[in-house]
Amino acid sequence: MLKNQSHAPVHRRRIGITFAIGVLVASAIAVATPAVAAMAAEQSSLDAAPSSVETAAAAEAVTAGRTALTDAATAVVAAESSGLDLGDASTAVDTSGLLDAMDELDDVDSLTALELPVVRVQATAEITAVTTQTAELHARQDAAAAEKQAAEAAAAAAAAAEAEAAALANANTPDGARASAAAIAAEQYGWGGGEFECLNSLWQKESGWNYQAYNADGGATGIPQALPGSKMASAGADWATNATTQIRWGLDYIQRAYGSPCSAWGHSQSVNWY
Repeated sequence: MLKNQSHAPVHRRRIGITFAIGVLVASAIAVATPAVAAMAAEQSSLDAAPSSVETAAAAEAVTAGRTALTDAATAVVAAESSGLDLGDASTAVDTSGLLDAMDELDDVDSLTALELPVVRVQATAEITAVTTQTAELHARQDAAAAEKQAAEAAAAAAAAAEAEAAALANANTPDGARASAAAIAAEQYGWGGGEFECLNSLWQKESGWNYQAYNADGGATGIPQALPGSKMASAGADWATNATTQIRWGLDYIQRAYGSPCSAWGHSQSVNWY
């Protein structure tokens, strides 16, 4: 009995310890379960497929990327074949980063909901970089084209001015003045060869067909010997330096005063002036 009595408390203590351990284990499981659940949920979100909105945005990025690549290639070809001086800077557009991003976006099915936005943002940044380079290349080509056009326009203007100066110089010679007078007389007044012979005789006598002729006695000036010379301004502001302007004034004067060069020549022969 004593032996049995002495063992009874020990047995009860062991039962109590076992129960306590069970309570502790249960409590630990109860505490750990939310963390484990959270970890499981987090892992599930990491592995989740992208939403339809994000997938659509990625598709738009792919379209924009392809457009940017096409535009860049077109700009490079145009710049290199333009023959324009684009300076020392390269005409290349760096599309390597965009091509890599496009490769990742093309494999959209392998990207998770967390990965796809990152890849899409990176692709958007590369699209912006390529678009900027393309725009800069276009701007350089446009500037070079404008510069070339301006140079060609300046050269054309210089050539035209030179040709005009040469024509003026030729027209200001006695032979050039005669040719101009014959053409204007025929075209504007219908005066043929006979009238021109009279005109030639008249102005040969008056000035020798010299647009710089000046009569110091009376002030008569130029090929038609206008008195004063400033009268010829009605035919053009360049009357003092342009034989053709003087001729236009002189023919108009003859037509108004005498009707024809032969009438003017006849008057000149009669009274020594016209």
